[in-house]
Amino acid sequence: MPGTRHFLTLLDFSPRELQQLIERGIEMKRAHRAGQDQRAFPGSVLAMIFSKSSTRTRVSFEAGIAHLGGHAMFLSPHDTQLGRGEPIEDSARVISSMVDIIVIRTFGHDIAQRFAANSSVPVVNALTDDYHPCQLLADMQTWFEHRGSIAGKSVCWVGDGNNMCQSYINAARQFDFELRIACPPGFEPNSELLKANRERVRIEHDPSVAASGADLLVTDVWASMGQEEEQLERARLFKPYQVNSELMSLAASDALYMHCLPAHRGEEISAQLMDAPDTVIWDEAENRLHAQKALVEALLLSNR
Repeated sequence: MPGTRHFLTLLDFSPRELQQLIERGIEMKRAHRAGQDQRAFPGSVLAMIFSKSSTRTRVSFEAGIAHLGGHAMFLSPHDTQLGRGEPIEDSARVISSMVDIIVIRTFGHDIAQRFAANSSVPVVNALTDDYHPCQLLADMQTWFEHRGSIAGKSVCWVGDGNNMCQSYINAARQFDFELRIACPPGFEPNSELLKANRERVRIEHDPSVAASGADLLVTDVWASMGQEEEQLERARLFKPYQVNSELMSLAASDALYMHCLPAHRGEEISAQLMDAPDTVIWDEAENRLHAQKALVEALLLSNR
């Protein structure tokens, strides 16, 4: 609905607002660990409409709204009329009239857009085929905690030009860093998105060239949800695109590496890096909780 704020991509918030979310996420993380009561939204209801399976996203949003004093309602297509063909627009009008905020995890990005256009409460994209902005909040919070500002740094994406890669393109724009994308030919991200960000994003098919001197290396599974039948062929094509100690040795001496999880150890990332004592991957996973709490707080306040 007009005037209602949503978070479907990183571009829905200004760079300053995104920075404030990161800072607030860090603050809320400290408060949670100190045992402080964060129940500022008693009685608030968060509806979670998930057409795709999830671990981190579901746990982090359910735990997060509980910390804020609210309640999460999990809705799958098997349990609702959405799964029986009710128009997205009708479901959005009805559900949003009964809850305070909606989190949607679905396939086509247009589904999230149509839902938001007809919702009277904020809608959060918890992953579509095109974007995964909540994960980027967690990634940026993790970088900020360990290294400070990412502005002016070099980030190397290794792997498929998928929804995570496309969210990193938006992040390069919003957080002001350079992005090099190392992917096999034919697996590049959206060409229009690349064109719109060509000043700070470039394709480099050779991962060793892309990783050279980079401050952060990021990867994800080679076959995303819905692409399982392509797994064997992708494994062959992506074999040279593994984040491992050899690739990390080409990056900056204090470079970090991240993975949004779940990981296929020995494929897109080596087991050695996953299990390294200094990895930030587990901080990155936990930060989904805190970054999203900051986001939910901001959206709930915006709709009061």
